[in-house]
Amino acid sequence: MSTFPAPGLGLETLVTERYRGFAAYNEWANARLYAAAGRLSEAQYRADGGAFFGSVHGTLNHLLVADRLWLRRLTGNGPEPAALDAILFETLDELAQARIAEDARLTAYIAGLDAATLAADHSYANVAGTRFTQTLATILDHVFNHQTHHRGQVHCLVSGLLGKDAAPSLDLIAFQRESGVSRQG
Repeated sequence: MSTFPAPGLGLETLVTERYRGFAAYNEWANARLYAAAGRLSEAQYRADGGAFFGSVHGTLNHLLVADRLWLRRLTGNGPEPAALDAILFETLDELAQARIAEDARLTAYIAGLDAATLAADHSYANVAGTRFTQTLATILDHVFNHQTHHRGQVHCLVSGLLGKDAAPSLDLIAFQRESGVSRQG
C-alpha cells in the first residue's frame, strides 16, 4: 500500500492518495508522540508547561477532542465533546487506546473518499453554533494541520522535560523515508 502519491498517478488517484497518506502519517506521528509521553513521570505529564492547553495531558486530550468533533461533523457519527478543553480520559493509557481507535476511524473515513467528494462543499457548525461551508479537502487540510500544530507543542513539552533526544522526529520526511515513499539514490 502506498502511503503517499507515487509519480505517474492520475489526478483523482493523486488527490485521494494524498489524504490517505496524511492519515497514515497522522497515525505514525501520534504513535511516536504517545511513546515519548509514556516516558514522562506522572507529575511531568500533568505539569503546566505553558502550552495552549497547559500540559501534555491537556494537549493530548484536546487533540482527541478536536478529531472527535471533526469526525462527528463530517460523518454524523461518534462522540461529540462539549468543550475544546474537555478531559476525556484521565490516564495516558486510556487516552492512548482512544487515540488509536480515533486514528483508525479517521483512516477508515479517508479511505472511503473520492476526488469528487473531497472537492464538494460540506457544511458544519462550530462549537459556538456558527455555520460554515467549505470544501471537504480544505476541512481535512485543517484537521491534519491542527494535529501537527498541537503535536509540536507536546513535542516541545517532552523535549523540555526530558531533553531533546527524548522526543522523536515527527517530520513528514522521516515518515516518508520510513514508509518507502522517499528512496536514497
